[in-house]
Amino acid sequence: MTEKLQFRDPALAREIAQKIRETALKDEQVKFCHVCGTHEWTITHYGLRSLLPQNVEVIAGPGCPVCIVPAAEIDEAVQLAQKGVVITCFGDVLRVPGSNMSLLEAKAAGADVRVVYSVSDAVEMAKREKDKEFVFFAVGFETTAPATAVEVLGKPPENFSFLVSHRLIPPAMELLLGVGDLNISGFIAPGHVSAIIGLKPYELFPRVYRMPTVVAGFEPIDVLMGIYMLLKQLAEGAARLENEYSRVVKWEGNPRALQMMSQAFAVTGGNWRGIGRLPNSALRLRDEFRAYEAREKFNVHVEQGKDILLGCECHLVIIGKIKPDECPMFMKACTPAKPVGACMVSSEGTCRVWATTATRSTK
Repeated sequence: MTEKLQFRDPALAREIAQKIRETALKDEQVKFCHVCGTHEWTITHYGLRSLLPQNVEVIAGPGCPVCIVPAAEIDEAVQLAQKGVVITCFGDVLRVPGSNMSLLEAKAAGADVRVVYSVSDAVEMAKREKDKEFVFFAVGFETTAPATAVEVLGKPPENFSFLVSHRLIPPAMELLLGVGDLNISGFIAPGHVSAIIGLKPYELFPRVYRMPTVVAGFEPIDVLMGIYMLLKQLAEGAARLENEYSRVVKWEGNPRALQMMSQAFAVTGGNWRGIGRLPNSALRLRDEFRAYEAREKFNVHVEQGKDILLGCECHLVIIGKIKPDECPMFMKACTPAKPVGACMVSSEGTCRVWATTATRSTK
C-alpha cells in the first residue's frame, strides 16, 4: 500500500472509503479537523466528504497562511508602502483586507508594491536598485519560514529589510481544543509543515489531550488514509501520533531548516486573524538582526487593526465553527472576484476553495 500511495488510484480510494465506513463508530458523531488549505482543496475538489459516513465530519481549521494574517500587519505593510518603501510579497497577499485598504489598493493609489515568487527575488531587486528601500513581507507558516531565514542569515543589502509575519501551526491546533462546542475528535496535521518541523511538536496532542493525530499528505488517498487511521484509533480507544506521509515526513523533520530558523528567529506571541493573540505562535527576528527589522527601521506603528468586517464571518470560518456557505456574504457580497473577507482571497482560503469547486459537499 505504501507504494500505491504515491499515485492516484480510484480502486484503492474506494477500498479505503469502504474501510472508513466499516471502522466508523455507528452511534457516535465524529469530527476531525485539518489545519491546511491544501488539504481543504483536496477534500473539496475530489468530493471526499461525499465518501464519508454521515456521522464522520471533516472541518477546516486555520490552515491558510494568508487568511490568518491580522489586519494590523497588513496595515503595517500599507504604511510602509505609503512611506515610499518598495513592498515585495507573494501574490495572494495583495488582496488581503487591512483595516482600511489592501496592498493592492495601496498599489492602485501609487505605492510601489511588487509580487515576487521568492524572498531571494526580492533580495536581487534590492541589489539592482540600490537607490530604493525594499521590504519583504514574510508571510507563511513553518513551510516558508526557512527561505526567509536563509536570506536573513545571508546578510542582505543595507537597503533591504523584513516585515516578518510568520506563524507556527501547533499552537493554533492547541487553541482549537479549547474552543467551545467544536468537539474535535482528532487532527489531520499538514504534511508540508511537518516536513520541516517533524513529528515531535505534535506529541502533546495524544499524550496530554488524548487526541488522535495523523500527519497526512495531499493526494486524495493520503487524506482518506489519514481519516481511516484516525477512525482506527478511535475504534481501539487509543490516541497516537501517526505518520501517513512517511515518504516525505521524518520524525526529526528537516534539521538544517530548523537550525536556520532557530538562528534567524526567536519565538514570540502573535495575533491571528479570527483567533486573537496566541503565545509562542509567531516568529520575530533575533536581536542580532534588528538592523533588518522593517518596523524599527522605518518607525512603523499601528495601534490596532480591524480584523472583523461588518457582516463577514471569516473569523468563524477560520476556526471551523461555520462552513463558508453559512456566512451571509458568501457568493453574494463576497466573491472570488471581489473578496470581502480574507478567506476568499487565497487559493488556500476555505471560502475561496468552496467558491471555486463545484464538487464540494456540505456534510
